[in-house]
Amino acid sequence: MAVLEKPIVAAQAPPAPQPAGRRRRLRRDRLLLLCALPGLAALLVFHYAPLLGHVIAFKDYQPYIGIADSPWVGLDNFQVVFNGDPVFLNALSNTLVISLLQLVFVFPLPIAVALLLNSLVSERFKRIVQSVLYLPHFMSWVIVVAIFQHMLGNAGLLNGFLQTHDLGSFNLIGNPGMFKELVVAQVIWKDTGWGTILFLAAMSRIDPALYEAAAVDGASRLRQLWHVTLPGIRAVVILLAILRLGDVLSVGFEQIILQQQAVGLGASDVLDTYVFNNAVGSGVWGASAAAGLVKGVIGVALVLGANKVAHLFGERGVYQK
Repeated sequence: MAVLEKPIVAAQAPPAPQPAGRRRRLRRDRLLLLCALPGLAALLVFHYAPLLGHVIAFKDYQPYIGIADSPWVGLDNFQVVFNGDPVFLNALSNTLVISLLQLVFVFPLPIAVALLLNSLVSERFKRIVQSVLYLPHFMSWVIVVAIFQHMLGNAGLLNGFLQTHDLGSFNLIGNPGMFKELVVAQVIWKDTGWGTILFLAAMSRIDPALYEAAAVDGASRLRQLWHVTLPGIRAVVILLAILRLGDVLSVGFEQIILQQQAVGLGASDVLDTYVFNNAVGSGVWGASAAAGLVKGVIGVALVLGANKVAHLFGERGVYQK
C-alpha cells in the first residue's frame, strides 16, 4: 500500500518591518524635534531673515525714510561691481590673494596635523598636544591680534631681542608688503588645532582590521597612511573643501579691520571691509549691498559647481544627487 507523503510547506520568512507613518514618526521623535526648535528659530532669525535686507541692492536706500519707501533703482548699484571701480577691484584682488594663500597653506595643515596626532602611540601625550593646539581657537581676534603685536610689533619682544643684540629691527605688524602673509599666519595659529577635530573623528571610524591586514601584507606605516588612512578620510576632505569654496570671498572681517589702520586700505581692504566702510563709513548703502550680494552669489555658485564635479568623480559631496 502506497504511503501518501505530506506536501512540503516552504518556510515563510518573517514579515519585513513596515516603515513608520509620518504621524507616527512625529510622535516618536517629538522630543528631538522640540530640542531642535531653538536652534531652528535662531537659524531663521539670524541667518534667513537678514537675507531680506539684500533688497537694498536694488534701491536708493535712505536710512531716514526706510527700506520700503526708498525708490527702486534697478541694477544701478551693481555698476560699481561691473564697471571696474578701482577701490572695489583692489578689495577683490586682496581678497582673492588672501583666499588663495589660505587654500594652499591653511586648508591642508589640519589634515597633516591630524595624521601626525593619529600616529602618536601615547594617548596621554596625544591629549596634551590636542589641548594645546585647540586653545587658540577659543581666543577672540582682538586677543590674537594683540598677542601678535606684542610679539612682532615695533615695540614687541622680537624687536626688543634684536635691538638688545644690535641686530637691527623688524616691524612685521606695520609692513603693508607682509600683511597678507601675516593674516594667513594668524589664521594658522588660531584655527589649525580646531580644524583637526573632524579629521581625527574620521580617522577613528576607519576599521582597525584594515591596518592589521596591511601590516600582515608587509605595508610600512607610510604605506598604511597612503592606502588606508587617506582613502578613509577622503569623503570628509572633499566635503570640507567644497564648503571652503563657499567662503572663498570671506577672509575674515574682524581680524582684518582690527589691523587695517596700521597698514592702510591699499594692502588690507578686502570685500568684507569694503562693504562695511562704504556702507557705515560713507553711507553708500546700495552699492555696498550689491557687492555683498554678488559675493554671496559667487560663493553659492562655487559650492554648487564643486559639488557637481564631486558627483562626476563618484564622490558624495555636500549632498547626494
